[in-house]
Amino acid sequence: MSETPAAHTAAPAARARIDTTSERHLPWYHLALTGLASAVLAAIILLALGKLSIAGVVVLGYLLHLIIGFAYSRVREGRRWATDRFVSLLVFGAFGLALIPLVSLLMEVIVRGAPRLVAPGFLTGDMAGVIGGMDAGGIWHAIVGTLLVTFWASVISVPIGLFTAIFLVEYARTGWMKVLGKGITFLVDVMTGIPSIVAGLFGLALFVTVTSNPGIRIGMMGAVALSLLMIPTVVRSSEEMIRLVPMDLREASYALGVPKWLTIVRVVLRTAIAGLTTSVTLAVARVIGETAPLLLTVGALPLLNTNMVSGRMQTLPTFINSQYKLGNAVCNSDTLTNPITGIEHACSVAINFDRAWAAALVLIMIVMVLNIVARLVSYFFAPKSGR
Repeated sequence: MSETPAAHTAAPAARARIDTTSERHLPWYHLALTGLASAVLAAIILLALGKLSIAGVVVLGYLLHLIIGFAYSRVREGRRWATDRFVSLLVFGAFGLALIPLVSLLMEVIVRGAPRLVAPGFLTGDMAGVIGGMDAGGIWHAIVGTLLVTFWASVISVPIGLFTAIFLVEYARTGWMKVLGKGITFLVDVMTGIPSIVAGLFGLALFVTVTSNPGIRIGMMGAVALSLLMIPTVVRSSEEMIRLVPMDLREASYALGVPKWLTIVRVVLRTAIAGLTTSVTLAVARVIGETAPLLLTVGALPLLNTNMVSGRMQTLPTFINSQYKLGNAVCNSDTLTNPITGIEHACSVAINFDRAWAAALVLIMIVMVLNIVARLVSYFFAPKSGR
């Protein structure tokens, strides 16, 4: 079928309409220059108003940059790139806004906690005999208690959560298993929103009922309470990671005669190991700083106790809570003597706050170490791409 003359003329006309814009994308430093100009203009405006400050320059400069950057790009690059610049600035602004509380919190903890953290004996000592505003004491017993309780909570929750995720993905597809899977998914979603205090009450009620001892407080109670908070996170995250494994890998394994359980172990889990490690790390980070369940189940102890089934234990969250609750210490004399060791220590009014901030810094460092370990596991054990 031959083309009409109108069709021949329409195509060049359309191309001409597109080409006549003559838009071009300028290098990145143009955006930096407009940002610098906006910051200078913001500083001048604030200086004229007598309100000059770094925060003011950043906020007003960003708002001015939205206008100046868009106008400059509209003139030099065209409408499409100007819109792209504007949206990019909005994204960068949202990212910076999200960083403000994170960076400010981290800096606050470091500034207030670092001086006490490097004090002699803080990471290796305990609170035995530490009274009043005595400038002494450590958190070794709290560190060990936190690691033990979190470890046993992971031992309880990770197998349960992982096996549940495997069932939901690999087995709950047809028949009664599918119905059961929907019920489990609903219950997991409900457990995700359970307040931490409810998990603590459950752990307390469970052990009081089993032992008939209303005053029981042991580390295993805290592990059970934290496991209730970890299981939903492990299930949902692991489920998504397992679903990402291509079905072709499973079918190739079945074609070779490999049974289903071995395919799951050697193919599915091996492929998803990086995501599963991240899931467990997220669950640990979710519960390692919980205070309410541990206050109800573990209690507090100024000494080191590594027995999970006997006696109270000290953890970092409860230590931070107790120290901060004490407030400023009262110093009636310049020195105080430890009744256990007999060593004299100086008296500090703000020592309780210093210990709390330093313990909070240690807790953040533990979470960071766990994330680094998870990254290393993902790097070394994740399947390598073909060469």
